[in-house]
Amino acid sequence: MDKKEFTEKAKLHLAVLCAAIGERRVGSVENRKATAYAKKVLEESGWKTEATELSVIDWKTDGAALNCNGQSFEVFSSHYSSGCSVQGELIAVNTINQLEQTDITDKIVLLYGEIASQQIAPKRFPFWNPEEHQHIISLLEKGNPKALVCATERNSATAGGIYPFPLFEDGDFDIPSVYMKDTEGEKLLACAGQTVELESKAIRIPETAFNVIGRNGNQTKNRIVITAHIDTKIGTPGAIDNGTGVAIVLLLAELLKEHSSNHPIELVIFNGEDYYGAPGQVKYMEQNTGKFSDILLNINIDGAGYKEGLSCFSAFDLPENILDALHEVFWDTPEIVEGLPWYQGDHSMFLQNGCPAIAVSSQWFIENMECQELTHTPKDNLSVVNYERVVECAWGVAGLVRRL
Repeated sequence: MDKKEFTEKAKLHLAVLCAAIGERRVGSVENRKATAYAKKVLEESGWKTEATELSVIDWKTDGAALNCNGQSFEVFSSHYSSGCSVQGELIAVNTINQLEQTDITDKIVLLYGEIASQQIAPKRFPFWNPEEHQHIISLLEKGNPKALVCATERNSATAGGIYPFPLFEDGDFDIPSVYMKDTEGEKLLACAGQTVELESKAIRIPETAFNVIGRNGNQTKNRIVITAHIDTKIGTPGAIDNGTGVAIVLLLAELLKEHSSNHPIELVIFNGEDYYGAPGQVKYMEQNTGKFSDILLNINIDGAGYKEGLSCFSAFDLPENILDALHEVFWDTPEIVEGLPWYQGDHSMFLQNGCPAIAVSSQWFIENMECQELTHTPKDNLSVVNYERVVECAWGVAGLVRRL
């Protein structure tokens, strides 16, 4: 099959994932449709598949409203927050020190400025949880306010391109919260000390989701694990983040279906990279406790196929023979270059467990990660995809695997 035919296959996979299905938030019907599609494609290419069920929550809202003395303020239900209908005195807090010294019991708390400058890590997130964030959550839970109003500015480094962003995106954090633009928060400051009314029509719904794994045999020793996450943030069709990654894995299912070597291949479609609890990643770690030494290499694909620039493969802790094979790929495929190190992806899970890894992405995307306004927004749609880059990544990964 030539490059043109593979490009058409890439277009088909992405049309299904990002147009026909669209937003694939964990727990949603659309998310389950996406994993069922991926499983079907793997099986059609002859891979033995496994679908691992995950207990998760879906989340929906019919909007939120905030009023003070007849004046309305634009607010949004914080993703995965529980709903509320409360009224109480508004207390404004902009630093951790101020939060430590303020009585917030039964109050409605406006968090703004410094304390709301970056998205707070979910309280049980297993891979990144700064002490400062844990401290903020602890102070809020001990303070027991009625609800939180969070005024946030742009911060691509921790929240992608969404503005305003939900300061809390955490189904394990039970204080109801809403969020607003920082400019709206400046207006709301005039209401500090007054009674405000807040309603958020949000609900949490117990649901299921699935990891999907494809294997080309029964052996697990010295295996190559190729991964991509299929879920999206709320409100985005997730083309670059990470429909293209899943499409590349599905192309690899065909490119490598007849591959035979001493290194078994495991294709893993993760569910949860853009979800507060990373349930698919946690489940995979549980399933592989004490077995990560069986993994020769992880190749994680996230953010690949962007319309601008080249594709990049970033190397982490590679032994010499794999690094040599990677350099051969660079030599043979000038459209693929060595990428900068970055850790905001599922390859970090493998690195933390002692596995060498390669992160496949887009050079422009990685170099502009902290200032782009694309990911986690409706802008991350098929218009930003370069399908030829998607195919080149698939061929590059396949070429590397064959060299090993």
